[in-house]
Amino acid sequence: MSIFQNIRQWASRIKRDAVTLWFAYRHPGTPWFAKALAAFVVAYALSPIDLIPDFIPVLGYLDDALLLPGLIWLNIRLIPAAVLEECRVGADTWMKEQGAKPRSMTGAVLVLAVWIAAGVGLWAWFITRA
Repeated sequence: MSIFQNIRQWASRIKRDAVTLWFAYRHPGTPWFAKALAAFVVAYALSPIDLIPDFIPVLGYLDDALLLPGLIWLNIRLIPAAVLEECRVGADTWMKEQGAKPRSMTGAVLVLAVWIAAGVGLWAWFITRA
């Protein structure tokens, strides 16, 4: 298998696992701490807006390449195996039927809120320094 095929398979597993967490968040068998982390990860992963825009060199892809897969990996480890398998089947079915991953407007609002808060904080810091 070539390195490009390995990367392509890894990326498709990450996408599927993000949708799996979307199902796990709603599953009654998921522990509360895994649900809390899943809510954050799903909101961010399925958000149409990135926290760090991709046009920023190196940093723009850092969240997509390291932060998000790490959070997904951690969250997957917190979910019981039986629940995880059921949610993966649901995610696979969803992606085959819909042809795409769902979108999270909550995640977009969360990212915008972080950017606005950072802008206001930077503005307040700049005003106090002047």
